Amino acid sequence: MSEPDTAWSTLVSAQDLAAALGREDLIVLDTRHSLAEPEAGEAAYHAAHIPGAFYAHLDRELSDHHKAHAGRHPWPDAQDFTAALGRWGVTAAHQVVVYDAADGALAAARLWFMLRTLGHERVAVLDGGMQRWQALDLPVQSQVPVARPAPPYPATFDTSRLLDAHQVQAHLDAGGVLLDARAAERFRGDIEPIDRVAGHVPGARSRPYALSMQEGRWRPASELAREFAALLQGRDPREVVAMCGSGVTACHLLLALEHAGLEGARLFTGSWSGWIDDPQRPVARGD
Repeated sequence: MSEPDTAWSTLVSAQDLAAALGREDLIVLDTRHSLAEPEAGEAAYHAAHIPGAFYAHLDRELSDHHKAHAGRHPWPDAQDFTAALGRWGVTAAHQVVVYDAADGALAAARLWFMLRTLGHERVAVLDGGMQRWQALDLPVQSQVPVARPAPPYPATFDTSRLLDAHQVQAHLDAGGVLLDARAAERFRGDIEPIDRVAGHVPGARSRPYALSMQEGRWRPASELAREFAALLQGRDPREVVAMCGSGVTACHLLLALEHAGLEGARLFTGSWSGWIDDPQRPVARGD
């Protein structure tokens, strides 16, 4: 399988993806998910999806709910995720495109970061997701494609980019940056619709993932680069750790950083739900 002249590693437009459908080296993965209705995304996939796309479920393939004390969406073991990639036919030679309903937060960016953490460079999120695709009246299908299974993807996670609560505390103690991708009112502790405790990790900074979007699509890289530069204040992006409620929308923040040309940021896998698993850990409220 020869590599094409173009390779997408952050975002891809609906028009460019439509033109690439049918390419031998292309695999498309649908990750639509609803936290309120966990099976709604898969139902939407069966009703209509981008031609040739396979479905990746946030709770089944992108999390491991057998793990305790690891947040609401525990990071899976590499052997389980690489086996899933093999079932979809993903190899190191493939260009992968992932999409969800709209902005990439549930859960396209999560799958993007999982692949990048395996070392797979040619993976991109569909800008605007299924909403953009359908707004342009691009083709859909309901038939589930038949995969060409491959061996488990031959890689393991770069664990240096995956931090637990103890490592996050050490990161903060050393002066590192922790960016929280949740909405500002959840960061302040004004509301908490999901987790049992409201607030944020002391020392974290608020950077809602939605700030990276405008009218359902990603903002220009140059704009995001200026905003992140103000947050980082000269620090290397590898000194940045992203978090959210459970380690899913935080990956949207990691994608935003890379879209802005800032590579190497890391993930607090358990995020807020993992932090509060230990009631002895401190909680901050307000700005």
